[in-house]
Amino acid sequence: MKELYLDNSATTPICEEALARYIEVSRGAWGNPSSRHGRGKEAEDVLTDARRAVREALGARDGQVVFTSGGTEANNLAITGRLLAKPRYKRMGKLLTTEGEHASVSAPLEALRAEGVRVVEIPTRGGEIDLARLAEEMTPDVVLVSMMLVNNESGALYDIAAVSRLMRAKSPDAVLHVDATQGFLKVPFTVSALGAHMVTVSAHKVHGPKGVGALWIDAATVKNGGVAATLLGGGQEGGLRSGTENVPGIAAFAAAIRARRADREQAAAHMTALRDRLVEGIRGTSRLAEVQVNLSPRMAPHIVSITLPRIKSETMLHFLSAKGIYVSSGSACSSHNSHLSSAMLAWGLTEAEADCTVRVSFCAENTAEDVDALLAALAEGVQTLVRMRR
Repeated sequence: MKELYLDNSATTPICEEALARYIEVSRGAWGNPSSRHGRGKEAEDVLTDARRAVREALGARDGQVVFTSGGTEANNLAITGRLLAKPRYKRMGKLLTTEGEHASVSAPLEALRAEGVRVVEIPTRGGEIDLARLAEEMTPDVVLVSMMLVNNESGALYDIAAVSRLMRAKSPDAVLHVDATQGFLKVPFTVSALGAHMVTVSAHKVHGPKGVGALWIDAATVKNGGVAATLLGGGQEGGLRSGTENVPGIAAFAAAIRARRADREQAAAHMTALRDRLVEGIRGTSRLAEVQVNLSPRMAPHIVSITLPRIKSETMLHFLSAKGIYVSSGSACSSHNSHLSSAMLAWGLTEAEADCTVRVSFCAENTAEDVDALLAALAEGVQTLVRMRR
């Protein structure tokens, strides 16, 4: 049975360029980059080159690239590290975020809220940040604004540049952190165009290895001590992230970045065409007439959120998986716990609708034939599962 992988927002298969680079560095530049000898210098040069690759992809002329174990650690460093930078931030500061952020942002913010820090969530109904509400909350005591660029479940592309303009006008001492994990190398942006002071990226979302991420921090924030380390030890990564660096993984991340950058515009256009083909196919198929496509005014090219007609997402996932078609659920469920998707509830779905929502996410290697196969399987699934429900 041929497998059809359409869950690229969860993770992407590692590309040949990244895999080859991982093996090359593992065999060659295997020294500790903190060691003061030739082998150490060789490994350090690999890290220097990888930092350059991240900065170039972000359009950043300077700033510090801190390599981490992934996007989750990078987000935690940005948020908790900002609050630890100065004692008054935790006592008097306010944090702004959006409803429906990834758990690697919402969980550390919730932990800070439990310690008495003021955290305000801005609505994102329909996939748009409520700028009027944001303007009300943008006060001089805001110390951090942390928002994603692309919502990982709805595919909504947020207007971060508008957020930055409001912040500069009303909260000039605040720092803007952007979780660009889902937008990196998928949608065009630079750190200056976003107006960001910190940006999170992750390797395994761009065909790099798992367990590698990075936090870019602008030079002024670093110079002013605007972020403190949260992982203490030997003082690696400019003192902001202790622990011996994963040199082969970081090198592979850089290789994936360069491979993706080379065809980024073509890949984005291709994924947009796949997304549009899926949306049009759903709307043009009578057996899918009750399926709702959740579209925002601004969308990333690779994510489509669809709500099924009273069919739980987990049920459809099992049906599709049995056919070798892999998508993901709009609600995060496991055998041990179950909770509805905060992202889709924030988007405006009811609890019942959120529990019936599926996410399809493409990569550049997917084809029009893949979309057609998914449409046929969805139509069969809806017909079969609705009949079974009756």
